Amino acid sequence: MFLVTGATGDLGRSIVQQLCDQEIPVRAFVRLTSRYAQLEHRGAEILIGDLTEKRDIEKACQGVKYIISTQSNPNDPLGVDYRSNIDLIDIAKANNIQHFVFISVLGTDRGYEDSPIFKAKREVEKYLESSGLNYTILRPSALASSLLPLAERFKKTGIYLLIGDAKNRTSVVSTDDVARIAIDSVFIEAANQKIFPVGGPEILIREDIYQIFSRVFNREPIVINPPLFLFDGLRGSLGLINADLYQKLGTLRVLLSNEFFCTAEEIQNLEQIYQIKLESLESYIRRYLGS
Repeated sequence: MFLVTGATGDLGRSIVQQLCDQEIPVRAFVRLTSRYAQLEHRGAEILIGDLTEKRDIEKACQGVKYIISTQSNPNDPLGVDYRSNIDLIDIAKANNIQHFVFISVLGTDRGYEDSPIFKAKREVEKYLESSGLNYTILRPSALASSLLPLAERFKKTGIYLLIGDAKNRTSVVSTDDVARIAIDSVFIEAANQKIFPVGGPEILIREDIYQIFSRVFNREPIVINPPLFLFDGLRGSLGLINADLYQKLGTLRVLLSNEFFCTAEEIQNLEQIYQIKLESLESYIRRYLGS
């Protein structure tokens, strides 16, 4: 049986659904307030709990062979991104879990001091590497599912907000491809004890994204492209009122001001190991929102 944490997030949901489609037993760790009825209907075993409570994690790990950890919470990176994963790794060891797949993020090894989430993910990576467990660490770039709300707004209005440098490169990756790779990681020997950057098949620049939307929805884009210093000014002003909000916006600042893409060699290696043809962003958008 698989345990999937963060099971109602975009990636976790896709993982659970693919496991159900393959008739592989899966336990979905969910919060009481989350929307999990569809996963239960698909055949997943639902475990309601709190990832910040060790006793809930211990209950979730009983009878499990494989764990895929996808949880993240920008409002509580210390509790959810860091501590819950450390506890999950410790309890996985105590329960002789056969393989642990950790979903990190591209760029965790670059030392971004402004992002609590990046720092938390990197510390979990290091802890998992030294744990003695069989593991695979996946570092996805931007998930295509995170762009669906922007695409839906563009479909209705033609408006696209692009903050900062439009020429920054990215490798937006199909969320469903990351889900498949996460599942297959427990079965592929070449994925054991490895860290993989995971991106889409194309290196895009940020302005390519609204051009893709324009093709899919057949409408001219209205691009609003404020410079990054305006975001910095707003963040600084908010920080005078709410220091916690200033810290939370640090991760967004990192994402807006840096490039997150995989090289052609990294993508080729990923496709060879996992025997997968990665889906383009345009294909993903058309599949979910195209008419």
